[in-house]
Amino acid sequence: MNGMLRKSMLSVAGLVLTGGAVFGPALHAQAAPPQAERFPGQSPRADQNDRNRHDRGDRRDDRDRRDDRRRARTVGVEYQAQPNFYYCGPAATRIALTAAGKRVSQHDLARKLGTTVAGTSSAEDITRVLNELTGGGYRTTEIRESAASRQQIEQLRADVVDALEAGDPVVANIKGSAVDTDGRTHSFPGGHYLTVVAYRDGGDVVRIADPAAPVGQYWMTTERLAHWIAERGYSS
Repeated sequence: MNGMLRKSMLSVAGLVLTGGAVFGPALHAQAAPPQAERFPGQSPRADQNDRNRHDRGDRRDDRDRRDDRRRARTVGVEYQAQPNFYYCGPAATRIALTAAGKRVSQHDLARKLGTTVAGTSSAEDITRVLNELTGGGYRTTEIRESAASRQQIEQLRADVVDALEAGDPVVANIKGSAVDTDGRTHSFPGGHYLTVVAYRDGGDVVRIADPAAPVGQYWMTTERLAHWIAERGYSS
C-alpha cells in the first residue's frame, strides 16, 4: 500500500474553517447520537445498479464525454454526521452505502475499516469495505502529486460521472483547505473523508456530503476537489 495514503483522516489538533469561523475538534465530538437526514435524489434499483457497477469501468469515447457536460445526476442518500473527530471514514462510507439501501452503523464500519483515534488509514480501506458490502465495482485512484494535473482532474470528473450514473457515491480522502461554490472555506489540515453524491454541468461541479460540516452538504468545482484530494486518493 502506498505510504502516502496511510495518513489519519483528522488530527486532534486540526481546525475546521467554515465561512470564516474557526471551530476546534469539539465540533466533531457530538454528545448526541448522529442523526440521519435524507438527501433527495434518484433512487436507483439494486438490479440496475449491479449491472451498471460492472459496466462503468469501461472508458467512454470523446462524444460521450462531451455529452456528460449537458447532464446532471443526484443519488439519494441518508446523511449522518460523524459522532466524534475521528469517525469521518466510517461516516462517509455509511453515507455512500445508504444509496444501495444498506444502513450499517458507523461503529460496525469503524471495525471493518480498522478506524482508531488516529483515523482511518487509507482510501484503500474504504474501497475494500465498499466492495465487501456492495459486491464489488469500486476501485482506488491516487493523486500522488501535491496538486492535481489537468489529466487527473478530468479523470476524477469521468470517475464521478461513471460512479454516480451507476448509483454509487464516491468517497474521497482529502487534506488541507478548499472553497465551495458559496465561498465557504472547509479546512482539514490532518485529513478527512467525505462523500460525493451528485454532479451537475456534466461533472464540472459536484455536491459533497461532508460528515463534519455544519451545513451537511455543499457544492464544489471538481477541479478544487481534485486539488483537495492531492497526495491522497478516492474510491469510485
